[in-house]
Parts: sequence; structure tokens; C-alpha cells
Amino acid sequence: MDNVRKSVIAGSWYPGDPSVLRRDIAGYFRKVPDRNLSGEVVGLIAPHAGYIYSGQVAAFAYQLVRGKKYDAVVLIGPSHRVAFSGVSVWGGGAFETPLGRVPVHEKLAEEMKRASGIVVDFPAAHAREHSLEIQLPFLQVALGDFSFVPLVMGDQNAATCRDLAKAIVQAGKNRRLLIVASSDLSHFHEDIKARALDGVALRHLQDSDAEGLLENLARDRTEACGGGPMAVAILAAGGLGASHSLVLKYTHSGEVTGDCQSVVGYASAVYYK
Repeated sequence: MDNVRKSVIAGSWYPGDPSVLRRDIAGYFRKVPDRNLSGEVVGLIAPHAGYIYSGQVAAFAYQLVRGKKYDAVVLIGPSHRVAFSGVSVWGGGAFETPLGRVPVHEKLAEEMKRASGIVVDFPAAHAREHSLEIQLPFLQVALGDFSFVPLVMGDQNAATCRDLAKAIVQAGKNRRLLIVASSDLSHFHEDIKARALDGVALRHLQDSDAEGLLENLARDRTEACGGGPMAVAILAAGGLGASHSLVLKYTHSGEVTGDCQSVVGYASAVYYK
């Protein structure tokens, strides 16, 4: 297959050995309490730190879609390394992890480009970006075989979020999509301040309040490196019928490392109909 995006974080952010990787993810799933939702999961929010820090939080989200079947996954993350305008789609080929290759849903990617001028081909945005790749092994274990559309947001302003959400809804009207937003919360504050900042974001996630989240991010009342992707997931999931929301798990890195003077916040959430 041409145009395969190779892993850049296997062996560092998560295990590079496929058997160890599957074992670790299975271990995270075993620690998630049973939760039966009364509807179909449309959207998830999951963190994107190394698995030793945030893997357990991510498992609370992915546990809810284990064994489910979707026409495609739309995976949205922020750009950490490359500045650019709009939203970059990896429009063909596949992404590779130690668990195998995940094909891009090329037709859906093309439809999203036609639906919105902000969705562009800009491969450099994906080359070293970890926010999408970190989600793929969890999706591979939870869903088995699936195809996806990888989206990296260069702009995370409200107008871009609304535009991208509309493009996802338009392309997904006749498909069963799973929308996944990749985001961590506040960065490098001490415990009390981090929990206060993250609490603002968590309330908006719980309430499916994308506009409130965007406003408080813009006013620095809360923090998230993937605030835009989270807002897009809320808006798009709502546009595809999700009417229920739930914050599943919250923690920060200090609870793993023991250092509560400079922490990073992690949360997972679900949107379902």
C-alpha cells in the first residue's frame, strides 16, 4: 500500500511490541467498571499522553465501543508541532502501529474536503503528530478492523470548529460514524489550580456545551491542547443525533507520578443517542 504513515511514538509513548501493547490495553480495560449505556455511542473524548499517564483514562472511553461496528471513525486532534491554517486530512493510504495498518476511508475524506474549504491536504501536519496515533491502538483492540479519517486542526477557533463539525455531519448523515476527539486538559499547574481549570472544561463536556467550552478557552478560564477537537466532537455528535453526554473519568499526571506541583489533566467523555 502506498502512502503509509509509519508510527513515530511506538516504543516510547506506548509499547512497541504488539503482544505487550495488547496486554497493556487489555489490562486497562479490565480496570474499567462495567457501564451499560442505553444508546449508541457517537462521540468519544480521550487523552493523548503516554499510556502510563493517561491510558487508564482513555480505556474508560474505548471500553464503551468494544466489539461495536462503525462505517468509519473520524479522529480529530490538535497540531502540536506544525503551524498551519485550517484542518489537515490524511486523505489516503493508512496509518501503521505495531498492531497493523488502519486504512483511511478515502471516500469519506474526499467528501469532507468537498464539504468544507478548511479541510486540506497538508501531510506535514501528520508527520510527527502524536495526538492521533496514540488513539489508534485502543481503537484497534476495541473495534478490530475499521477505517478512519485522520484530521489535525491547525486552527482551533470557534469558526473553524463549527465549519469542521458541519462537514463531518454532512458527510456522515447516511453513515454510522464514531467521532473521537484527542485532547489533554490543563498543563503544568499545581494540583489545586489544575483541578479548578479542568473543572470548568469538565462541566462543559458533561453538558455537551461546545460554545461555552470555546468561550472559556478563549478567555483562559480553562485549558486544553485539544479544545477545538473536543468542541468539534460535541457539535458533530449532536448533529448526528447524540442527545446524552457523560464525563467518564478525570485525573491528572500527579496521581501517577506523585508530583502534584506541575501536572497535566486528563479526561474521557462519551456522547450517545
